[in-house]
Amino acid sequence: MNFRKHVLGTVCGVMLMSGAAWAQKGETVKIAWIDPLSGPFANIGQNSLKTFQFMAEKLNANNAAGVKFEIVSFDNKQSPQESLTVLKAAIDQGLRYVTQGNGSGSAGALIDAINKHNERNPGNEVVFLNNAAVDPDFTNSKCSFWHFRFDADTSMKMEALTSYMKDEKSVKKVYLINQNYSHGHQVAKFFKEALSRKRPDVQIVGEDLHPIGSVKDFAPYIAKIKASGADSVVTGNWGTDLSLLIKAAKDAGLESMFYTYYGGANGTPSAIGPMMEGKVKFVYVGHSNIPEVFKLEGEYNAKFKDDLSLLTTMHVLPALAGGIAKAKSTDPVKVAFAMENLTVKSFSGDVTIRAADHQLQQPLYIATWKKISDPKKQWNAEGTGFTWVQDKVFEPYVSSTPTSCQMKRPGA
Repeated sequence: MNFRKHVLGTVCGVMLMSGAAWAQKGETVKIAWIDPLSGPFANIGQNSLKTFQFMAEKLNANNAAGVKFEIVSFDNKQSPQESLTVLKAAIDQGLRYVTQGNGSGSAGALIDAINKHNERNPGNEVVFLNNAAVDPDFTNSKCSFWHFRFDADTSMKMEALTSYMKDEKSVKKVYLINQNYSHGHQVAKFFKEALSRKRPDVQIVGEDLHPIGSVKDFAPYIAKIKASGADSVVTGNWGTDLSLLIKAAKDAGLESMFYTYYGGANGTPSAIGPMMEGKVKFVYVGHSNIPEVFKLEGEYNAKFKDDLSLLTTMHVLPALAGGIAKAKSTDPVKVAFAMENLTVKSFSGDVTIRAADHQLQQPLYIATWKKISDPKKQWNAEGTGFTWVQDKVFEPYVSSTPTSCQMKRPGA
């Protein structure tokens, strides 16, 4: 099944309308992309931006709503305060849809600001399409009608990861190392909770929280891990904080298995390299060797000389197109209602936006860093000669977690 039919295909049974029925056919829908284009996480932001532009180009050729997407970039410098400044600039320019994902701190600031803006400015509402900020509170205690999340949250990924780890008899002593902000705290919290249910025999032999984006040498942390006797390391680190952590592990000859959230993110595969073969795993919404993704990797690499790693973009724009098609409007309020319970065809099959909390329900994958054995089917990650080999896939009903969200909807 080709990409257009499979990823961009029929959404919730919505059929293309024709003629005068589509008042907005051919309309351009601008999306404010707010993430870092400078600072320590610039490479992650630049990769994300290119991926959104790539997906917009794909959907502009054919989508259920007949609209054109335009990505308008804003550099938030990985700062919640700067995120609010550029959000105001985007709203002043008339942009009604916002996407962001690198950092739950920035995402939380955007959710609060968008809630206030929409309350004060009826008729000029904004919808937030969260592509990667994974704080579970965003779809629980802080849930908002205006917020939709397309990545799996921290608790969902941990449910899948620990369901895999519970059957790994080699896991006996675990060290936790995470960035010192909400996501890092929650990785540790949810691991401890899941571990007590699934593998109470496993010991947590150490735990560290470090400043985000400012540690240049992780050797002291690796020395502590090595001294603890840990056979496994669990980390939610991303970007340079993961790349430098793994570099320090290589330099010290650490033999522990790394269980990561973001081992596949831009720049990290190059840091892992051949020395860590079989020693790094990740949990994510997909991987590059799923057939449809593998094909897109080739197209993306040919265009940008880079790897496509932010797979959540393959759900964000098709879901927005599906919501516009279902609502027969580009009005954010109507589209937001239409996106509730929306099902989109993707590389993982059907994925659905749960109406209760606006959290996408989707499969999660565990994969291990290994040398390529079949170049025709395995993506050469960042030209390293290595790839992510699938260990396990967890269907949505396994990785899904309950929600405490009490959604307040317009007009209720």
